[in-house]
Amino acid sequence: MPETTRAAGTLHKVWPWMAAMLSGALATISLAPFNQSWACWIALTPLLAAVWFSGERAKRRGVRDVLFGYVAGLVFFWSAFSWLHTVTVPGLIAVGFYMAVYFALWGWLAGLVRPRPPLPEPERGPHAWPPPRPNDSPEARSPWLSSLRNLGLAFVLACGWTALEWVRGWMFSGWGWNGLGVAVHGVLPLIQIAEFTGVVGLSFVVAFANVIVVVTVRRFIAETKIQKRRPHYDFTLTMAAIVGLCAYGIRVLQEHPPTKPLRIAAVQSNVPREEKFSQQFQGKTFFQFAQLTRIALAVQPPPDLIIWPESSMPGPVLEDESNHRFVMNVAGSMKADLLLGSIDEDEKGAYNAALLVPGGAGKPQVYRKLHLVPFGEYVPGRHTVPFIAQIVGNQVPDDFARGTEAVVFRLTKDQIKVAPLICFEDTLGELAREFVLRGADLLANVTNDGWFLHSAASQQHIDNAIFRCVETRRPLVRAANTGVTCFVNQFGRITQVLRSKTGTTFTEGVLSGTVDVPALAQMTFYTRHGELFAKLCGCVALIFLVVRIPQLVRRKGEGIK
Repeated sequence: MPETTRAAGTLHKVWPWMAAMLSGALATISLAPFNQSWACWIALTPLLAAVWFSGERAKRRGVRDVLFGYVAGLVFFWSAFSWLHTVTVPGLIAVGFYMAVYFALWGWLAGLVRPRPPLPEPERGPHAWPPPRPNDSPEARSPWLSSLRNLGLAFVLACGWTALEWVRGWMFSGWGWNGLGVAVHGVLPLIQIAEFTGVVGLSFVVAFANVIVVVTVRRFIAETKIQKRRPHYDFTLTMAAIVGLCAYGIRVLQEHPPTKPLRIAAVQSNVPREEKFSQQFQGKTFFQFAQLTRIALAVQPPPDLIIWPESSMPGPVLEDESNHRFVMNVAGSMKADLLLGSIDEDEKGAYNAALLVPGGAGKPQVYRKLHLVPFGEYVPGRHTVPFIAQIVGNQVPDDFARGTEAVVFRLTKDQIKVAPLICFEDTLGELAREFVLRGADLLANVTNDGWFLHSAASQQHIDNAIFRCVETRRPLVRAANTGVTCFVNQFGRITQVLRSKTGTTFTEGVLSGTVDVPALAQMTFYTRHGELFAKLCGCVALIFLVVRIPQLVRRKGEGIK
């Protein structure tokens, strides 16, 4: 066999797998730390090409489609979440193996909607009626030439992708980070539709566009072969829709709803993770927070609210005498309210909690975290599947208990209501919505991204979190132990961020400023109805499967490929 023939055969076998891996890589570089958002618009195209245009004679083509998707998912999740290795390498591996299933399911769906090539015309004699039409070849009857069919194809696949992202956000406790739509977080006009659809609406738009890119290229190939051009209504309508969404966003960004000012100082302590919960460093921690709080109070006009990050003190505040005395002394020395992250305890266990201590050391308000982080704050199946806990080892020695209620804090200043979101809770649209339905005017996130050192985790965290502002039309204030301490307005624009003189966000300091809190408690469509758009997409995908799968079974029984 000639070398060129052998090489061509190898390429024919390998290119689909390389394309699947390329999809995972493109999805990764569209996010932090690379921030190449353009890549999300073509991230799914190599995977679609592998599913649609390879393995025509494969006996188990459906299995190939699933494996292509799984490979793309492995590349994406292992690279995009590579920062997990700073906490748990086994956890990173497990996350990739599980999360890749969602890519695999979409690859399978893409295979189900794959258009069948037209059957060749039967041979006809010279006097057959009707006479053969010009260019009456299989390419002239290609399904790719139909704009309506292509739009339907994109709609079904975009619905499927959206539904899978939504399921990933709640299945097995859920982790919806880094959906396809998160990559366009910086395109402010476009992301304003999240007030209706949630962030998954952006994922729908991006996935839809990816499909249209593939069918447009394939359509050009078919038109070149038959030497005939037709209007590409599918591509034109898609581009017009995206422009229309941006035009709507530009109009929204020009609005100036009534607001009331709230002076806030967010403290970033930058305590190393090995010192965070050590009683040995308690005195150092007290001194540091006292100093930073004095700096915050020295700003004129003084703050109405001071925020310390997640787990500020090296132990419980309400139960530990020294921690309690320090916090109450600080709160008693100022008029500003103090919001801080803390450990809380009762007979049922320990909780990751947030406290609001009114100025003058009034009675603390307490919120206990509702959504715990798997393998961070608890180990799933610790008592039913013991080997899982053995793999994690002493990285998560005990499980936190789960809170039971979304407690909204009430500030002294104008009775403004605050949603205290802890750690990754600001990435959960449904949870933020629950707080706003209970009257929250402001979202406040206390977090500690220091677990992941100076990795991309902190930037990915804020990139995911800003959508809560658009979804609920509420501003967000974040106080991180280290990472990104910032203010975000109701349009998803970061208005202030704490940086050192060298420009890094991994620093110690105080971010002071004024946050414009909505004066009218208006509820967005998303706040009222939640993930309705994602659920509708799920219904569309399920209806398609109910109709399509029996058709494929019948075709297989009749021996039709």
